[in-house]
Amino acid sequence: MREYDPVWFSRVLTELTLTFHIIYATIGVGIPLMIAIAQWVGIRKNDMHYVLLARRWTRGFVITVAVGVVTGTAIGLQLSLLWPHFMQLAGQVISLPLFMETFAFFFEAIFLGIYLYTWDRFENQKKHLLLLIPVAVGSSASAMFITMVNAFMNTPQGFALKNGEIVNIDPIAAMFNPAMPTKVAHVLATAYMTSAFVLASIAAWRLLKGNRHIYHRKALHLTMKAALIFSIASALVGDLSGKFLAVYQPEKLAAAEWHFETSSHAPLVFFGMLEEDGEVKYALKIPYALSVLAHNHPGAIVTGLNDIPKDERPPLYIHYLFDMMVAIGVFLMLVATAYWLGSVFRWKWTTKKWFFGLLAAGGPLSMIAIEAGWYLAEVGRQPWILRGYMKTAEAATSSTHVDMMLVLFCLLYLVLGIASVIVLVRLFRRNPVERELAEGNGNGEVAL
Repeated sequence: MREYDPVWFSRVLTELTLTFHIIYATIGVGIPLMIAIAQWVGIRKNDMHYVLLARRWTRGFVITVAVGVVTGTAIGLQLSLLWPHFMQLAGQVISLPLFMETFAFFFEAIFLGIYLYTWDRFENQKKHLLLLIPVAVGSSASAMFITMVNAFMNTPQGFALKNGEIVNIDPIAAMFNPAMPTKVAHVLATAYMTSAFVLASIAAWRLLKGNRHIYHRKALHLTMKAALIFSIASALVGDLSGKFLAVYQPEKLAAAEWHFETSSHAPLVFFGMLEEDGEVKYALKIPYALSVLAHNHPGAIVTGLNDIPKDERPPLYIHYLFDMMVAIGVFLMLVATAYWLGSVFRWKWTTKKWFFGLLAAGGPLSMIAIEAGWYLAEVGRQPWILRGYMKTAEAATSSTHVDMMLVLFCLLYLVLGIASVIVLVRLFRRNPVERELAEGNGNGEVAL
């Protein structure tokens, strides 16, 4: 049996909470935008199928918001209980975006309630659509503010330490730290992309199972268009993120790429196995690509891991997380491109079952990529919780009850996960598309 270690249990519990929460948080950020797009297209084209898309997606979104509230609250609770020394140090500096994130969520929730309640109370659907704009803005703002906190942990600024005490606090400088632009942009782009792929996978699954209703075809067409746009945006922001790491967190980039010796003309390493002697075998190496990624020049010098103190090096297994994230991202972008080209040139193979199977896999795969990306971001910062100021082991609680907390939260997440799936499945099975369309009136409106 493992000897009790509060630091280890605190890390496991935090990782578990973030792993579970990121599913609902990602959907919570991206789905409002997809709802807005669907309703806008429905209004513009006077097409009841797109209006129904918006209404059905809204129902599912409400369920995920409810679960996200619980897991988000758990994260806030665990920050204080599991990492009290971090909150004592950083909480004075970064409390503003934490407050703003709460405000943004309430802003989103209030307008979401009004949006739902007033669906059939507007003769002009364009006015009703305006109520959804604060929901989409609030959800994205919530993600932006909480990501600012995470960015601050990677590149802390806006304060000074004098005799162990924090002085000269500047909360605005802390919020707009060097990591903020790329991190916020990447979080938002990937959330929109993932949500589009998740919704597309639902439509593709229905088509794969033989339901060729025009509603599902329109849903797939709309979501795959959005998925292609946001997957390209995610790739572009990912390139900027690599350049940021080369300057501000060279140890994370070096560990992710198994780049040990500082050198120019550095290759980009994909896949492979790392031997005990440090040799990389069976890898796909793209010449000069790491130098180009880091500094836009094939001859640029890239810092190697051997120039980083041993006690400040991230775990080397983050290379596999990087590979997983990039491989899935490239695959999904290619699939979305193939779908778009197939719809333009009317290629018959894009309507085959095997292709629908690929599209249906896009949702789960995109969520796996999101998880891998967040693990890469968080584990890649280790051993720091606040880079350059406080290590993770220094920030953790010394409580002897974290193991019990871990068990209780495991049970909570198990119940929440099962319950949300059951509710979502029953919600849509009891309200099939065909029945809702049949109940629609002559104006193309359907009952919520």
